[in-house]
This record gives sequence, C-alpha cells and structure tokens, in this order.
Amino acid sequence: MRLMAELPKYIVIAVLIGGAVVLIGQLTGTDNSSLVVTVKVPQLSAQAAEGQKLFEANCEACHGQNAGGSDVGPPLVHKVYRTSHHADGAFLLATKRGVNAHHWQFGDMPPQPQVEDKDVFAIVRYVRELQQANGI
Repeated sequence: MRLMAELPKYIVIAVLIGGAVVLIGQLTGTDNSSLVVTVKVPQLSAQAAEGQKLFEANCEACHGQNAGGSDVGPPLVHKVYRTSHHADGAFLLATKRGVNAHHWQFGDMPPQPQVEDKDVFAIVRYVRELQQANGI
C-alpha cells in the first residue's frame, strides 16, 4: 500500500529526469558535421537530372553535395525525409514558407523565393531518386 501512495512521486521524478536529459541534449547541441552522409548517385531520369542542376544552384550550399548534408544543413538522403514522413508537398512548403528547426540542430531554414514551384518538383524528383538508390 505504501508503494502505491508513493507512486505519483516516482512518476514526477522520472518525468523531471527525462526532461532534464532532453534539455541538456538541446543545450549542448550536436556536432552537425557528423551528420554528413556518403551518397551513391544512380543513373538519373531526365527530370531528376534537371533537379540535380537546380539543387546544385539553390540547395547544395546548405544541404551538401548530392543532398548528403553539410555542417550548416541536414542531409536529405536520410530516413527522416522518406516519403512516409515528409511527403513531396512538404518540400514545396519548406521552400515557400521556410522551416523552423525541429529534427536537427542547424537552425531554421529561410524561405527560398527564388525557387519556382515547378523547379521544386524537379529537385524533389532528384532527392527521391537519390534516396531510393541509397535504400531510403
């Protein structure tokens, strides 16, 4: 009976410890350079090849060569960006609206108004073909 009476106290302690662990992880940050991945580039479709050129001009500076990530932006060839978690439309919204940091410690992504909608879909085709070739 006494254990049952003290159970709420133990739950509160567990929640506080868990919250402290999460907070410490956020405050200490992540070594973003360790998130860079090696990407195998397949034979690309015509749309993906066009997307590769657009990616290199508009996205590579942050998301790295072949979407493998860099020290300032996450890899898009990563399971976080698989279609079941980030549908193709999510890339369009990210380009138009920007994105608040939520998966990574890179900071927010600003909107990319220079990239037209049709170009986003070519970029997405490129990223999806890279993902598929790399088992994602």
